[in-house]
Amino acid sequence: MGQVRITETAIRDGHQSLLATRMRTEDMLPALERMDTIGYGSIECWGGATFDTAMRFLLEDPWERLREVKRRLKNTPTQMLLRGQNAVGYRHYADDVVLEFCERAVENGMDIFRIFDALNDTRNLETAFKGVQRAGGHVQGTLCYTTSPVHSVESFGALANRLVEMGADSLCIKDMAGLLSPVMAESLVTRIKADHPEVPLQLHCHDTSGYSEMAYLLAIRAGADAIDTAISPLAGGTSQPATETLVAALGEDEQNGTGIVLDDLVETADYFGGVRKRYWKHESNLLGVDAGVLRHQVPGGMISNLVGQLRDQGQEDKLSEVLEENARVRADLGYPPLVTPSSQIVGSQAVLNVLTGKRYGVVTKETRNLAQGLYGKTAEPIAKEVLDLILGDVPQIDHRPADDLEPELESAKKEIGDLAESPEDVLSFVMFPQPAKQFLEWRRDGGGPERELIAAVIGAMAVKEKPSASTRSNPGIQSTNAPGAEWRQFGRMRQMR
Repeated sequence: MGQVRITETAIRDGHQSLLATRMRTEDMLPALERMDTIGYGSIECWGGATFDTAMRFLLEDPWERLREVKRRLKNTPTQMLLRGQNAVGYRHYADDVVLEFCERAVENGMDIFRIFDALNDTRNLETAFKGVQRAGGHVQGTLCYTTSPVHSVESFGALANRLVEMGADSLCIKDMAGLLSPVMAESLVTRIKADHPEVPLQLHCHDTSGYSEMAYLLAIRAGADAIDTAISPLAGGTSQPATETLVAALGEDEQNGTGIVLDDLVETADYFGGVRKRYWKHESNLLGVDAGVLRHQVPGGMISNLVGQLRDQGQEDKLSEVLEENARVRADLGYPPLVTPSSQIVGSQAVLNVLTGKRYGVVTKETRNLAQGLYGKTAEPIAKEVLDLILGDVPQIDHRPADDLEPELESAKKEIGDLAESPEDVLSFVMFPQPAKQFLEWRRDGGGPERELIAAVIGAMAVKEKPSASTRSNPGIQSTNAPGAEWRQFGRMRQMR
């Protein structure tokens, strides 16, 4: 027991969970020098969906965001979320891509890498671990928490053992859906700290179910070293619990404190309270406690995606049926934790099963890949009758999926040509070919006035039109609402640099 470190998530997971990852770099930077004096253990600022969204919707260079953030954090380590062999994308990339990404991330200012695999298959973490270790970064090995008949304290304890064997500098229990009960948090932490008392252990919980504050407190009493929180304007709901709440609660604990003064958080909270108002059109509307997640286990962001898919087909009234089918599909597919990309795979297949009226009558490519083993090994083997429905005569693989991938960087360099001004640009193109190419072309053209003018006109027209119900509830289709503003903001940042 001792001082508990706080990781502030406002400029990564906070706005990813509540504002569709739309916060612009220019809205982050003014707060950072003040945040750097508060005493956070780290500030999560990169990875997850931020990389994709920066280019696709904001016309920002994610690498430049990292550099700008690092310039302002003189005392506080930067932290990111890395999807193992998926890096910051949605598929497995060849080892040369993952290794280069880790090296460049460290060079550009990343300190702590929280590395996870959606299936908890440690084979998919090996290259990312190696890349970060070679580059001199901090490897935080991650356990994606979920509940099922095959997940237990013992199974997670074994996973923690393997991560430490692989060289993890610290460990994290990642509770992406808010499923970690207070009692289980205490049991898991007790087990892991008994096995590895010298390895720092962190908890990352979403507040979806209302469990998180209680889980944090019992975990800290059991020996957890660090927790993730978000400053109050970007906390709660599907985000993390509020920083101020935990700082105040732990400040009354004689044995555990954070070293953070509650009054020092006021300025930061006021600032982000103002920032959030600018992104009202991207609000998730998934606020407060959703105890239903304890039964269906579907994270809040995934529910909004399911609603969008059903609404597009005029079948929104079938949401409860889809949630029930989602649980069945997850069981069929070996109980994967519901986190990117497995959550999208399971959810999309559940929607198809319900809308077609025939289970696995239509199967997505991603479902086939998961069943075949191309994403890794599931917690429980998939039953033969399910494999027959999904794969037919196609055999499963039993080796590390990335072993089948040829190196990608050299061919990508040739394909993108002189649009890429740096190795970082090539990596952006490898992981997100279309958004990266469009961004790099726009950058090359200087964000010309013709494109800005057209975007501004479109943005003005969008403001005059009353948004439809489907647009209000699906942030992903709102990118044309104000592209003029987004391009102009980016242009001003480039001029300042």
